[in-house]
Amino acid sequence: MYELLKGTRILDLTTTYLGPYATQWLGDMGADVVKVEPLTGDVGRSPLPSRSPDMGAGFINANRNKRSIAIDLKQPRGLDVVLKLARNADALVHNMRPKAAEKLGVGYDGLRGLNPGLVYCFSAGFGQDGPYADEPAYDDIIQAMCGLASLNADSSGAPRFLPSIVADKVVGLHLAFAVSSGLAYRYKTGQGCLIEVPMFESMVAFLLVEHLAGRSFSPPLGGAGYDRLLASNRRPYRTRDGFIAIMPYTTLQWTRFLECIGRDDLLAQDWIKDPVQRSANVNTLYGIIADAAAERSTAEWLALMEERDIPCGRVNRLDDLFGEPHLAAVGLFQTTIHPSEGGMVAVRSPFAISGVAQGPDRPAPSLGGSGAEILAEAGFSSSEIEGLFAHGVVRRP
Repeated sequence: MYELLKGTRILDLTTTYLGPYATQWLGDMGADVVKVEPLTGDVGRSPLPSRSPDMGAGFINANRNKRSIAIDLKQPRGLDVVLKLARNADALVHNMRPKAAEKLGVGYDGLRGLNPGLVYCFSAGFGQDGPYADEPAYDDIIQAMCGLASLNADSSGAPRFLPSIVADKVVGLHLAFAVSSGLAYRYKTGQGCLIEVPMFESMVAFLLVEHLAGRSFSPPLGGAGYDRLLASNRRPYRTRDGFIAIMPYTTLQWTRFLECIGRDDLLAQDWIKDPVQRSANVNTLYGIIADAAAERSTAEWLALMEERDIPCGRVNRLDDLFGEPHLAAVGLFQTTIHPSEGGMVAVRSPFAISGVAQGPDRPAPSLGGSGAEILAEAGFSSSEIEGLFAHGVVRRP
């Protein structure tokens, strides 16, 4: 945990993966993230594998550097607790639809009156100015609607989901950026703001950076879709003993690659020397790589490409990553002891920051584990805290 956001308090009402992934980044940067859960816990706690029913692997991997308090928001006293916490927060984050937030009593208009400096960020499925504003959405729905499943179609043309909650995580990064930007605005002006980060629009904008392509122009110079990425021969290439990714990109890299495979006959061709013509013929070039790849082993290709400074990489399976020498050298995987779950392997924050103090990460919190501490910090007396526990307003740690 770095101390870039030390002294900043985030009230985190997010659930599942999108929101918790976003607020974990803020916690990694030193923010005090107070995770507000229902008495039964974030639904993201339950998916397997797990040692305990409410501490699934996915939850643990998206909720480090947070403290948890579990509150029954349907009780008036529960809402009062959250409102008191919001008065002293720098930012509030959720991934509910606005109507659901309003129903719970944590809509923007009400909280702005309590805390004019509050940075209020939320990520619903769809922007609130469009006809889908009230529609529910999860990762698979957004992968389908934004065009990603179609881009990932199989050989028969049937669309497929990526085997990753990529929409949740990409939009989670958008949400973390939005909160950070809102906090910068607050620190400069003392004023809060409302930032909406809709999943659908965020994923469409993410994909169309390159795939807007010919539709970037008016009138269009062609359809949407970046030809290089859609080329049929763009794929991991089969070697003599496995698969590899090889990607010459510049004229010099293509020259070196063609010399390496004995295709000097192509070097004088304009469609090789000129980047524009090379782009137009990229599928043919990828086919040349595919034909050549099978002649050598993966290790031989890695050595040859490294020698010629041509980008390449072994195709790893997920389990291969734990033996990957570079990841071992940078210490990406860390062995830890979780207070309730025992021995764990954690993936640390990928950032490396110099000139900023760094402390140990907080493990993912048990359900309501910091409830008493958070209530005391908010100004509740010992008797008030005990009353909240006794009446089931706040879950007793």
